[in-house]
Amino acid sequence: MASGGTSNSLNRSVPGPSSDFHGFEQLSHEIETLYTYWGPTFRTIIEEGTHQQFLEHLEQRIRSHDRDIERLCNSHYHGFIDSIRELLLVRSEAQDLKSLVSSINKDLQLELTSVLQRGDEVAKARRVEANIMSTIDQLEICLPVFKMYQKLQEQLAQKRYYPALKSLEQLEHNYLPHVARYRFTNHFRENIPKFRKQIQDSSMSELKDFLENVRKFSVKIGELAMRHTGEEVYNHQVGKTNFKMEPHNPFDTEGEDPQEYLPDEQEGLSAQDLVDFSPLYRCLHIFTVLGDKSTFENYYRKQRKEQSSLVLQAPSNMRESLGGYREYFHSIVGFFVIENHLLYTTNGLVSKVTLEEMWATSVEKVSNVLKTQTSYCTDSGLIQEIKRLIMLFSNTLTNYGYNISHLTQALLEIREHYTEVLTQRCFHEFQEIFKEDNYHPLQVVNLTEYASVVAAFPFKDPNLEKSAFPRRFPFSSMVPKVYKQVKEFVRSSLWYTEDLNLTQTKIDEMIQKSTNLLLTGTLSGCLTTLIQKPSVGLLELIQITLNTNYLECTNIYLEEFITSVTKSSVKDESYKAELQGKSMFKDARAEAEEQIYEKLKAKIDESFDLASYDWTLNEPEGRASDYIIDLVAFLQSTFLAFTNLPLKVATTACAAACQHINRKLMYMILGDEDVRQVSLGALKQLDLDLIQCEQFASSEPVKGVDSTLLIECLTDVRQLLDLFNQCDFSAYFHDFGERTSKYPRVTPASAIKLLEKYVIAILPLDSMYGPMFSG
Repeated sequence: MASGGTSNSLNRSVPGPSSDFHGFEQLSHEIETLYTYWGPTFRTIIEEGTHQQFLEHLEQRIRSHDRDIERLCNSHYHGFIDSIRELLLVRSEAQDLKSLVSSINKDLQLELTSVLQRGDEVAKARRVEANIMSTIDQLEICLPVFKMYQKLQEQLAQKRYYPALKSLEQLEHNYLPHVARYRFTNHFRENIPKFRKQIQDSSMSELKDFLENVRKFSVKIGELAMRHTGEEVYNHQVGKTNFKMEPHNPFDTEGEDPQEYLPDEQEGLSAQDLVDFSPLYRCLHIFTVLGDKSTFENYYRKQRKEQSSLVLQAPSNMRESLGGYREYFHSIVGFFVIENHLLYTTNGLVSKVTLEEMWATSVEKVSNVLKTQTSYCTDSGLIQEIKRLIMLFSNTLTNYGYNISHLTQALLEIREHYTEVLTQRCFHEFQEIFKEDNYHPLQVVNLTEYASVVAAFPFKDPNLEKSAFPRRFPFSSMVPKVYKQVKEFVRSSLWYTEDLNLTQTKIDEMIQKSTNLLLTGTLSGCLTTLIQKPSVGLLELIQITLNTNYLECTNIYLEEFITSVTKSSVKDESYKAELQGKSMFKDARAEAEEQIYEKLKAKIDESFDLASYDWTLNEPEGRASDYIIDLVAFLQSTFLAFTNLPLKVATTACAAACQHINRKLMYMILGDEDVRQVSLGALKQLDLDLIQCEQFASSEPVKGVDSTLLIECLTDVRQLLDLFNQCDFSAYFHDFGERTSKYPRVTPASAIKLLEKYVIAILPLDSMYGPMFSG
């Protein structure tokens, strides 16, 4: 019965078969040898799940034992019979024993019922305990997974994406494999790609915020970088002597304190300290870990390229003030300072090649913008400030390793416009100087004024220095002012060439070329306009002629000045600047002299327009005509102003005046179609007028002028009047064509034409020809 119960228990508990014969033999041996505790043996059979096979093995073993028993019984039969007999003898005792055993068994069964009940309870408790321990063991395995998952959730909530990504990697590769048999791991594994996508999207959002933040701070970064460079340049210049100007802080602006240019909290910060680059680095690491670094790099480069396009666009107010240029430069410097910083702090995000290509494209656009914007500027002072900013901009970018050759070339091209602006400013200054000048010799009343003029203009006259005040210079106020303006132009032109790394020869050529253009173009044009003004009188033209003479003398001083300022640091004193001002002033003086001649002629024409001859006059008035008297008085007063003119000019002017008087008189006699008849009295009146002119010519109107030459200029009309007034036609005809002729200037045509008018005036002919040709 016990064996059957055990067999049924085995059938219910063992999960599977076993074919290990030796193992069954060992288990069978344990059952046969152990009579008290078979639990471990049965548990082994149940855990291995081979109870059916074991039962079959037991059946075989029982049959084997039966055979052994039968064999033993056969061999011990007699002994068995004896034993039976003995047993029969003890039957009664056995019955008693059986009764006793039954009684004990009943008592034992009663007692064991509660024990078995307790045993079942203990077994259940042990199973529960085992299950609890197993659960605890599995929970201890799962607990780190849940802790890591919770940590991941917290990191995502705190936007700590890079640590979250690390936690996600550990969760996936280190923790989940240990609990792979549980269904909840499937949920985790399904969420891992979602977490990665969330981290990637959130990182990209941070990158966008970073790029927007960088774009806003680029101006401030560039401002700070240029400020530091400006301070370095300024500190380098301090203590140095410069003949052109005192050291100038390139970053300083008029009316601004350089120490207050940035807030106090930004003092001592570098340009990179203004921006937190950690979001970019985190995003780069995250995309690198996710294996999508190329997507990040492409997006970053595309966005920065678009930002560079915006940065390179000129602000709308750029041409209006220096602030527009400063903002433009700050934004560009800030952009490329950031790129340079990322070049050395990231692994391949910004490469040297791509950065150089971006800068090469950008610097060309910047150069074009600067050339375009400065072309609208008409203020030389503003262009100077712009040039300082461009130099500071270039020096700042040079400090970060960028090539600025395009900017240097742009500065040279801007210099051409700067020269044009300077020239235009000088043009207005020259016009204002000419407008304010009274064209009288400059007069000073004290030593201070005299010293001021001498200091501004290189003029020395020992006689003038010894004379008493007031002293009169031979030139008017325009001369020192023009000279000073030209020197200012040279200084301003030379200032622009500073720090451009030009050779001395190139600087010399630039200064000479611009100065020559100023002299031969601007100043020459202004003088020409002045000289040709109808409102400029004859005396003013004379003073202008004198002024050009002194300005011509300043050409050598201007050359020495240019040589000194451009070669101040060069030991070779053989260099000599050559200007074209001398020839220009000669041309201007020649034009002024021509205008003097024309003004004299015009005045003579005005005087002759006042003439009112009576061509039928019988007797002359006995004195010169009023208009001739007034004309001679005007010429005498005018030629007094010719004293300071060169003798050649004065002689030419006097000769031109006499020649024009000669032509006007000849025209009145011969050329005027309204004069159809000329009486002898009218000719004698003309003779009186001519005598007045000849007296003026012989009076040496300008000291040093040959009076014979002036009288010679009146010979045409003199010989014609003498011929008719003296009725000397016989001598005219006799000596005509001979070198000794008395009337070589009287042409037959002139004589015939005047004779015709004379004949008409004294008709009838008989009364005229008789006395005329008598003798």
